[in-house]
Amino acid sequence: MLITGASGGMGKAISKWFNEFDYQLVLHYFDHLPILAESEKIKHVKADLRDTEAVKNMVQHIISSYGSLDVVINNAGISKSSMSWKTSFDSWNETMAVNLNAPFIISASTIPKMRENCFGRIINITSVVAQVGAVGTAAYAASKAGLIGLTKTISKETAMHGITVNALALGYFNTGMIKDVPEEIQKSIVQSIPMNRLGTADTVCKTIEWLISEEAAYVTGQVINLNGGMQG
Repeated sequence: MLITGASGGMGKAISKWFNEFDYQLVLHYFDHLPILAESEKIKHVKADLRDTEAVKNMVQHIISSYGSLDVVINNAGISKSSMSWKTSFDSWNETMAVNLNAPFIISASTIPKMRENCFGRIINITSVVAQVGAVGTAAYAASKAGLIGLTKTISKETAMHGITVNALALGYFNTGMIKDVPEEIQKSIVQSIPMNRLGTADTVCKTIEWLISEEAAYVTGQVINLNGGMQG
């Protein structure tokens, strides 16, 4: 199982959750080491997701090391908040590179081996912002909306080969990017959520656990909204 962005808030939670199961975990990071130390069942891989060749090399290294890559969780993401007319093209490109290009490259590089094995699970982490928009998130929202389109397209291309491709559209959770949001804005966000609270990472982890199980083998091309009742 490859988890990108494993050193971020949600990445840490997903890594710790699946460390309790019998999975060989490959934890991707760039700046900061993952919270789980390397062991027989945990390996770290460093790659700059803005670099196309680095992403390809990372996947090939994993497949050559383990013989296959059965589960991919495209969790890594960045957001550079700015009003659309103030967003630089460099910021736009960087956001697209990490949030959309990297999941595409990882999926495209992994699918041939999944097709050979007639099995694979790809889960893309997108956002409610892709569905409803939010002030100052033009690049982020566009990249995450693109990830939904990518999910739906690849799912149709791979459905006959035992591969499922789904997306989780996350609302606002008590870990990850929310930590960078000022407290007053966090309060406003919570008030906009029908359940009147932030979500917990367990909801995300348990949903992933189900999606990669045999019981969910008939579920593909779906966007599952985990947002506390927000209109996605």
